[in-house]
Amino acid sequence: MTTAKQAIIALQEYLSSQIIGQQRLVERLLIALLADGHLLVEGAPGLAKTKAIKALSDGLEAEFHRIQFTPDLLPADITGTDIYRPENGSFEFQPGPVFNNLVLADEINRAPAKVQSALLEAMAERQVSVGKTSYPLPDLFLVMATQNPIEQEGTYPLPEAQLDRFLMHVMISYPTADAERKILQLARGEAIEAAKPPAQAVTQADIFTARQAILALHMAEPVEEYIVQLVLASRDARAYDDQLASWLEYGASPRGTIALDRCARAYAWLQGRDFVTPDDVQAIAHDVFRHRLILTFEAEAEGVNADQVIDRLIQVVPVS
Repeated sequence: MTTAKQAIIALQEYLSSQIIGQQRLVERLLIALLADGHLLVEGAPGLAKTKAIKALSDGLEAEFHRIQFTPDLLPADITGTDIYRPENGSFEFQPGPVFNNLVLADEINRAPAKVQSALLEAMAERQVSVGKTSYPLPDLFLVMATQNPIEQEGTYPLPEAQLDRFLMHVMISYPTADAERKILQLARGEAIEAAKPPAQAVTQADIFTARQAILALHMAEPVEEYIVQLVLASRDARAYDDQLASWLEYGASPRGTIALDRCARAYAWLQGRDFVTPDDVQAIAHDVFRHRLILTFEAEAEGVNADQVIDRLIQVVPVS
């Protein structure tokens, strides 16, 4: 096992010890880090979304910043702006909170479209433009945005084109009774003695090395073809299944194909394998496709959600 992989596995164990009952969130957060993408997390308040990315920053040699999205937020509050210096009559750029390695966009749907666009442009272009000057963001740059599914009054839902820029859309729910007891014990212990970060933080060099190893992971041609067929079936479902066709208005974009490939590779790598299987693709398909499929009115009328459509998609597309 390489040094980079040992460091990532140790980080995963540390996160699992700090984030109880949300193993899926921990795993998807690491996959987003390794696949060089951004994460949209949806779940009720108090499910350790903020704590998860904060714990990740504690285990990395990286800078972290949290942005609370509110209706009165301005784009410059995120990207930064030019500040006038009267002593020399010049303007100097003051970087905003987006110029950090890990950024938590808390309740992103609370801010209006202009603010959402400012962040999503930074996510896509990896730079911020102010006036005539563009400023590059750090090489290690990950945004985790959260949404609260309970309270929708006064929110600004993300348009489909902006949702597509997220690598994955992860849904999290309440922990089990056993996990709840462990959370109580952990919180009590942290109240007595503050939690300690891992002894050895993962370096950014380790992350970049792991990313290269993941991109070099063996993927057989039939597995690659399976990824392509899943995406094509989401666009032209009638060629596969009439019921699926009645549920799907629009399918996944080519960005979804790339995301499925990268996430399946990262998932396989975290499982300790040096090759990708169709099971890896299926394991990650819901999080990659959930926000990229637009359902028909008929599907909504029948109470069919995106996860059920993806279940059907996996069922009708044969493994090559």
